[in-house]
Amino acid sequence: MPNYIPAPGQEHALNAAIRLRQPLLLTGEPGTGKTEMARWALEYLGAQNQAAYWPQVLRFNTKTTSKASDLFYTYDALSHFQAANLRGERAVRTEEFIELQPFGKAIAYSDPRPEFTEKFRLQLPERPMSAVVLIDEVDKAPRDFTNDLLDEMENFRFAIKELPGFQAQKGEQADIVVVLTSNSEKNLPDAFLRRCAFFHLEFPRGERLRQIVEAHLAGAAPAGARYDELIALFEAARDKAVRKKPATAELIAWLNILGLGGYWQENDAARRKEMLQLNLPFLVKTKDDLEAVKSLFG
Repeated sequence: MPNYIPAPGQEHALNAAIRLRQPLLLTGEPGTGKTEMARWALEYLGAQNQAAYWPQVLRFNTKTTSKASDLFYTYDALSHFQAANLRGERAVRTEEFIELQPFGKAIAYSDPRPEFTEKFRLQLPERPMSAVVLIDEVDKAPRDFTNDLLDEMENFRFAIKELPGFQAQKGEQADIVVVLTSNSEKNLPDAFLRRCAFFHLEFPRGERLRQIVEAHLAGAAPAGARYDELIALFEAARDKAVRKKPATAELIAWLNILGLGGYWQENDAARRKEMLQLNLPFLVKTKDDLEAVKSLFG
C-alpha cells in the first residue's frame, strides 16, 4: 500500500508471529491503522515471499452476536426449511444453504480440492494459495467466541456439523496469516491471549504523522508555516478532546477541505481564521469536543 506508513517494530511483529505460527493481535485507538495493517501485510508478504497469496484480505467483521463457527461458514437453516417444504419429495442438499466464510475460504484456497466447488460453489485457485485473514474488532464478540476458536486457529481446521463427516484442514503448501484487531473495549480471555502475538499501534505523532498525511494527500500538503500550524492545532485538539480524539482520517479530511476552499492561497488572516472555524466539524465530531477545542481556533 503506497500510502501506508508502517509503525516502528510493525514489520518485526508480523514476521515473528508468522514464525511462531500465531495470530497477530493488534490494539490501538480507532484511527491508528489497525485494519489497514492487514492490507499492508498482504502486499508486504506477497513481495517478500515466493508463495502466492490470495489477492484480497479475507475480512471477518465481528459482531456482538458472532459465533466461532461464523468465521468458517454460515448455514441458512430457514431457507433450507422453506426449500424443503416447497420442493416436497425432491431432494434438498444441505450444502446448497452453506456458505464458506473468511477462515473457511482461506483453508479451501490453501488446499483447492474439487469438493469445495462441488459442495459450496466456491471459485478456487488453480494451485494452493496462502491468505491473510483479518478478524476485525474481535473484542466485540461474546467471550465464548475467542475460547471456541483456540483449536481451529492453532491447527487451521474446521468441521461443519450440518454435514456429518466433513472436515477441512490447511494444505501443507500454503500459509494462513491471521490478523486480529481490538479496540480494547473489553478484556479478552487469558487463554486466548497466550496463543497470540501482540502489537500495540501508538497514535502517530511528529514526523511519522507528517509522512502519513503527505502520503494520503499525494503531495498536495504544502510545506511551510501554515502547514506546521495546522499540524500543531490538530495535536492540540487531540489533547483537549474529551469524547472522541480526532484521528488521522479526520486530519486528512480537514486538510483536504481546507485545501479545496483555497486555504493555502488565502493571504487574509481573518479569512483564514474564519475558514478554520467553519471547517472545524470535519476535525471533531461531537458537541462536547467542539466546545472543548473551539478556543484553539478562536
